Amino acid sequence: MRIAMFDVKDYDRESFEKYNHQNDIEISYFDTKLSMNTVSLTKGFDGVCIFVNDIVNKEVVDALYQNDIKFILLRCAGYNNVDVKACYGKIHVYRVPAYSPYAVAEHAMALLLTSIRRIHKAYNRTRDFNFNISGFTGFDLHGKTVGVVGTGKIGRIFIDICNGFGMKVLAFDKFPNDSVKAEYVSLEELYKRSDIISFHCPLTEETMHMFNKDTLKLVKKGVTIVNTSRGALIDSVALLEGLKDRIIGAACLDVYEEENDIFFNDFSGHIVDDDVLARLISLPNVLMTSHQAFLTKDALDNIAETTIQNALVYRNKTSNENELCYHCPNIENCRKKRKGSCF
Repeated sequence: MRIAMFDVKDYDRESFEKYNHQNDIEISYFDTKLSMNTVSLTKGFDGVCIFVNDIVNKEVVDALYQNDIKFILLRCAGYNNVDVKACYGKIHVYRVPAYSPYAVAEHAMALLLTSIRRIHKAYNRTRDFNFNISGFTGFDLHGKTVGVVGTGKIGRIFIDICNGFGMKVLAFDKFPNDSVKAEYVSLEELYKRSDIISFHCPLTEETMHMFNKDTLKLVKKGVTIVNTSRGALIDSVALLEGLKDRIIGAACLDVYEEENDIFFNDFSGHIVDDDVLARLISLPNVLMTSHQAFLTKDALDNIAETTIQNALVYRNKTSNENELCYHCPNIENCRKKRKGSCF
């Protein structure tokens, strides 16, 4: 079985070689992203393995099908970059639903703590032997109200962390979970009452720009926004305006809605043609990392192991709950209740 892996970094190659040596699977690694411009590279392969910024729209799906690609392996949980409806009946799609929810939840809290306690600024100052602490006044998390949007595995772990800090936790999810130690409220109420808002939900047509210019009319003045999920949950222009108008006190971002051709690359010697991103990064109360919340050794090992297992599921004509189709955004809509291959 031959697999073409796209958008590969050194850490991907290392983790996959570790888990692939006994499975008789031949993986070819490509640095480039999968798109209509690169889909010709898939000829002669049985499947492709992709990441968050590869583009698999209907046009690419049709081209993959013409190249006799039988399955797509996602090295991530989100699948908004894949037209799963176009894949149905043609190409099987598998994902890694829970590579390490702790990695992402802990990174969200790391961003939050770094921002409110000015740790990144203190680090730069002390590196120059400047031990002045003026301008570093933060605030306690204890007693503050945090609103968590999305209570899947990552959201629930983030809630547990917040509870450990003694915070008041509000939560919003279309499918509330009785085991979650938080007060479920409407999204509007969450926006109104929260000192901190953290996003932990997938990107869908419904959640696209769920934080927008109208949202700014609801939130508390000085609210801190945290997003380690998908960039397009937040309207970046509205976020920038909220920061400039002092409505938003700080933004902690690991994702950005136009990150596709920017993140995971080095542009330190170039001018980036994205004025919104440039202005966001220039603001002193914006802390941004480059979609690295997942990046722990534990998560990389889990991604590689699960992805290889997904490939074996296809080869052995068995099934698992990691297969996706447009019928099953959640198991209630899955026609086979995830007890068999989607088609």
